[in-house]
Amino acid sequence: MKEDQIKKIIEDIFKHLNCTISKCEFSSDGNYLWCMIDTPDSRFIIGRDGETLRSLNHLVHKMIEKDTAEEETKNIFIDVNGYQKKRFNNLKTIAHMMAERARYFKSNIEIDPMPAYERRIVHMFLENAPDIKTESEGYGQNRRVVIKYIAE
Repeated sequence: MKEDQIKKIIEDIFKHLNCTISKCEFSSDGNYLWCMIDTPDSRFIIGRDGETLRSLNHLVHKMIEKDTAEEETKNIFIDVNGYQKKRFNNLKTIAHMMAERARYFKSNIEIDPMPAYERRIVHMFLENAPDIKTESEGYGQNRRVVIKYIAE
């Protein structure tokens, strides 16, 4: 269901943007489904600091949610020329380092403010850590993840 539907949606969006797709492949990484797109028009699709790519992800999720249960779209990531995968891995590294810091100092550690999409990745990465709890705090542009150490 998902892969054919996602590919059709993406092809339609790219057609309306007059952008070409060199390759569109899917891969599964644990609980995540990655749609890897190669395009010569990546600078238009990724945008400044990945903002346009985040919007594309949001748009595709909303279009899929219309026809399926929300849980099915939760872990789908659209990636253009590997940009999203690099950012995802960077966020996981940051989350891991900050969680280790929280354990070492046995205190709460705040991560710099980030968009909701990136905060969700940090929450998902640390959700199974038994001695760590994550919460988002703050408002608007200053909303950030706080990693909390839980004494055993």
